[in-house]
Amino acid sequence: MITTILFDLDGTLLPLDDIEFMKLYFGLMTQYFNERGYDGKALTNAVLYGTEAMYSNNGTMTNETAFWNKFKQAYPKADAKLEREFEAFYETQFDKVKASSKAHPLAKKIIQNLKEKGYTIALATNPLFPPIATQKRIQWAGMNPSDFAFITTYDNSSWTKPNKEYYQFVIDKIKKVPSECIMIGNDASEDMAAHNIGISTFLLVNCLINSKNVDIHKFQHGDFETLYQMMLELPKIN
Repeated sequence: MITTILFDLDGTLLPLDDIEFMKLYFGLMTQYFNERGYDGKALTNAVLYGTEAMYSNNGTMTNETAFWNKFKQAYPKADAKLEREFEAFYETQFDKVKASSKAHPLAKKIIQNLKEKGYTIALATNPLFPPIATQKRIQWAGMNPSDFAFITTYDNSSWTKPNKEYYQFVIDKIKKVPSECIMIGNDASEDMAAHNIGISTFLLVNCLINSKNVDIHKFQHGDFETLYQMMLELPKIN
């Protein structure tokens, strides 16, 4: 019996243009740090190196630790003050990246309906960001962090998608087994990898990412309207 729905965030609950998101994100970051006397370009390059380290993390440390270890190798001037500046960047500038996204009215309705029917809802977003950046993106989508039983962020996770260990970690945290869960996402490789541990999947095609040209017909898939109807048809469990 399905009791739990795992959702991706970017491109799923929060429709967005990936290219525009990255352009705004790194553009704002470069400008912000240049204005504070740092080499903004070198710093954003270090962020990319740190992100690569999170993707290759094998579970021996949190993604946060993997990120900062690599970041400091690439940007040796990093110190505690710089880390505080990053926090301030997310507090004061990151909301401007919202322009790359557009909340979908059905996304919020889906979450509300599932909560009313008693389902456990987890946000299985790739844990590459600190909590504040993920919380803000949840708000851009018209939701609240409290809507979710668990949210993956870079400080509480030690793997990334599409590793099967990531999905096992998520369901372990919410004390579920694969047969109870559905993973909903827009990335044919990263999100649909949940099926490797026996989790059912649904590929949302509104902002489809399919960089590896996977045959999407092997997955249950459709647009927001299809997903909404599918969620409406789930029975109450409370």
